[in-house]
Amino acid sequence: MENHRNVNRMLSCNVDRITREVKKVQMKDKTRVLDDIAQAIASLDIKEVRTMTEDAIKSGIPPYTIVTNGMARGMDIVGRRYDAKEYFLPELIMAGEAMKAGLEILDPYLRKQKAANIGIIVIGTVKGDIHDIGKNIVSTMLIGNGFKVHDVGVDVPPEEFISEVREVDANILAVSALLLTTMPEMKLVIDELDKAKLRGRVKVMVGGRPVTSEFASEIGADAYGKDAVEAVRRAKELCGH
Repeated sequence: MENHRNVNRMLSCNVDRITREVKKVQMKDKTRVLDDIAQAIASLDIKEVRTMTEDAIKSGIPPYTIVTNGMARGMDIVGRRYDAKEYFLPELIMAGEAMKAGLEILDPYLRKQKAANIGIIVIGTVKGDIHDIGKNIVSTMLIGNGFKVHDVGVDVPPEEFISEVREVDANILAVSALLLTTMPEMKLVIDELDKAKLRGRVKVMVGGRPVTSEFASEIGADAYGKDAVEAVRRAKELCGH
């Protein structure tokens, strides 16, 4: 009988050890897939981004994690290369297209996993600025976190922002700028919101690579998101969540 118990204990220990080892391997595999997605975006490889995003879904990696730990990391590499003048505008555009390719695959999964609508957000890039990389990441992650998002695109004049805010009865207006020269447009959008007498009920969140929390305070914005993760967190705070 005692030998029986010893055998059972040994079998149980072996099963636990094997289970732990399998989990370690699975974790390494998932980490590798996320690393591959980041590198594919940084390498501007649209086909590889699609392939690796599909692999990530098949591996059971949550869509939100794919965006934050894969795609966003890739875009961060692109941003650093741009700052170092290793990448220029054509590379930024190509990186944006690579990102979009992955987001198209994730979109239906993100919409399925979202919770009940916790707020309505209008998001766009200011007039004179055609960059949409960061905006698209933020928009996708907001959707995945339960927000209803209305993306008005790029090169958006203040009047168009206000029109959309009024039409959809938005809680938050999220404004992006990727160029130093277009940052002043953010203040014009807030001024237009004041003129329309909507400022009292609509919160304004700003972001983009050159934007800082100090600048956000100077122009009267309610929140600043340095990246997509913080943007989601601040949006939830603005909506009381």
